Formats: sequence, structure tokens, C-alpha cells
Amino acid sequence: MPPTEALLAVHRLLTAQRHGVLSTLHVRHSNWPFGSLTPYALTERHEPIFLFSAIAEHTHNLRADPRASLLVQEATATESPLASARATIMGRVEVLEGAAREQALTIYLARFREAAAWATAHDFHPFVLRVAHVRWIAGFGSMGWIDGDHWV
Repeated sequence: MPPTEALLAVHRLLTAQRHGVLSTLHVRHSNWPFGSLTPYALTERHEPIFLFSAIAEHTHNLRADPRASLLVQEATATESPLASARATIMGRVEVLEGAAREQALTIYLARFREAAAWATAHDFHPFVLRVAHVRWIAGFGSMGWIDGDHWV
């Protein structure tokens, strides 16, 4: 798949799905990888936005080390999940403040209206995954990397 087609396919995959597995480095367990099922929305640059509580394990991990990855897989009815499209987005996660916070909340709540009560709670904040690298797999034999500079 040519790079532009791959990029558009990954963008479509992220738009179509609503959650993925966020992997962080666990601060209390010697930086072992730690996975969390995480709903996400997307910025206009196709960067995942999350709404995290201050008490969540992944929030503690990200405050200690912002490196993370988000695995998103196509929801299919197939018996072979390895034949479905998927992408792992790697980058650094940052908390959003000020105008960026308000914009992220608007985007997130448009996708997850049920999260409105959390968004106003004192310990929930929007975070964004700044894309550095993407590993995409469109199925058997169709895969590659997209550099963060080419993500948008």
C-alpha cells in the first residue's frame, strides 16, 4: 500500500473505532508495560484525545514518563483477528490546559456525550497523544511505518 493510502487507511481506522489499548510504563512496577482499555476522540490532526482521572494508574504512569502507545484494531466479525486492520500509535502524552483543554473537551464530549459528568469533575483532565511513530497493519503481508512528520 503506498504511503498516502496507508496514512488515509489508518486515519479511517482511528475515526471508525472508539477505543484502544493504551500502554504506559508502570511507575511502581519497574517500568513494565501496562495496558489500559481507553476511549479516545481525535484532534483535527488525528491525534488521540483521552479523558483521564488523576487517580488512574495510566495517569500516574504518564506523569512519570509520558511515552505511550495506543493500539487500535478494526472491529470485525472474522474468526481471525490477525487478518484485520490495526495500528499502534507511539508518542508522548501531555495534559492539555487553557484553550487547548476546552477545545479537546468539546471534541471528546461530541464523541462521548456520556462523559460530560466526568469532564466537570475536579480530577479529570484531557490528555493528547502527540504522534511520533505509527506501525500499521492492513492484514497479512500489508504493513509498514508512518513517521510522525508525515502523520497529518
